[in-house]
Amino acid sequence: MISGPPSLRRRLLAFLALPMLGLLTFNTILAYYVALDYSNRIHDRNLIDDTHSFAQMLSTMPVTSDLSPQARFLIEYDPDGHRYFNVDSSRKGTLSGNADFSPYAPSQDCTGVHPALYDGNLNGQQVRMATVCTQAMNDPQDQLAVTVAESMADRRQRAREILMIIIPLMTMLALGTAALVWFGVTYGLRILTPLRTRLAQRRGELAPISDADVPEEIQPLISTIDDLFARQAEMITLQNRFIADAAHQLRSPLAGMALHVDQALAHGDPDTVREALQHIRRLNQRTARVSTQLLALSRAQTVPDTVEALDLCELVPQWVGTRVPEAIRDGIDLGYRGSPHPLRVLGNGAMLQEALDNLIDNALRYAGRNATVTVGVHALDDNDVELYVEDNGPGVPDDVMPRLGERFFRAPGTAASGTGLGLAIAHEAVEHFGGRLSFLNRPGGGLKVAITLPLLKAP
Repeated sequence: MISGPPSLRRRLLAFLALPMLGLLTFNTILAYYVALDYSNRIHDRNLIDDTHSFAQMLSTMPVTSDLSPQARFLIEYDPDGHRYFNVDSSRKGTLSGNADFSPYAPSQDCTGVHPALYDGNLNGQQVRMATVCTQAMNDPQDQLAVTVAESMADRRQRAREILMIIIPLMTMLALGTAALVWFGVTYGLRILTPLRTRLAQRRGELAPISDADVPEEIQPLISTIDDLFARQAEMITLQNRFIADAAHQLRSPLAGMALHVDQALAHGDPDTVREALQHIRRLNQRTARVSTQLLALSRAQTVPDTVEALDLCELVPQWVGTRVPEAIRDGIDLGYRGSPHPLRVLGNGAMLQEALDNLIDNALRYAGRNATVTVGVHALDDNDVELYVEDNGPGVPDDVMPRLGERFFRAPGTAASGTGLGLAIAHEAVEHFGGRLSFLNRPGGGLKVAITLPLLKAP
């Protein structure tokens, strides 16, 4: 099942509705217990009043035997349940009451004591009891404990009745609040409409979209989009310049080949034709080199498919060894200096080799004959490892040092041929692995180009 995109409206409503539902449930439970507490207070007050009335009645009449049926009915009658009573004498024990009612043992003198309220159990039924002490009329020395009890069912029934009144009101309040929340969320999201309209009206424009009508809450998102637009605009500018430079680099040798072809056709003698063919061959080699490096630059700009742990102390000597014959042919001493311990980085072997080949090629091309070129690997500290290529050639003027690594840039005054893409390829390649490319003129002469990569620590 394919789900649609996440909805901000649904998410906001869910974040508001779920707590509201929980709050409604909590309020319902709380309302029930508040109603039950209120019902208990009312019934307790009535129970105390009835017990006082019963005790006053007994204090004005002799109690020698069980009460009359009419008196018992008046005491036990309860429209919501059933009442129980007991009259206990300090001298004679239980004088009157329900046979299954637990007697209350009066104290030696409990007159004037505040009525006692307590819970009890009668035949497995929870009851509420009130006890009042008084003196017997026919025996002032006798203390009577008058106890009246009632079941708790009517109290709970009253609480439920109150709750049934509150629930519809709370439900209406919840529905009204939900409607207001829905309206508020919908109305609040309308503030994004001008921004959406402004973006829809753009036609390839990458200018910033920040404006006064952008809500404060999404300003960080808008700032991120503006930064993205700025990077995209910069990339498009660089690509346009790259295309223009590439076209210029390819147009010059192609125009030269066309010129030499015309010369060969205009002059039929073999020497002129041979010379024209030699020029065409050199121009063709230059064109092929430019095309190869353009492809290498394109690969360097692509995120590699595989990234793995690489031991530079093992791989770099192998990569340098493949360039030794070329260096010998050019009369250059190419060597390697490395750490005896493994130095591992996270990267792509083919891409790092491409970067190193371009640094070596740059050194072999510009250092000059009889120069010394050294490739080295060593740990800078516990966090970084440095792969460098240094030579003892003429170096680079300080004023052009910041431009090294730009596409098609070549230092002025260099006699050697080149495309100006080698350092750019190396720069693009190492950036994928969190590395950086740096340039430094050596004190004794020559240039040092270093690739710094994060050191992969052993697990």
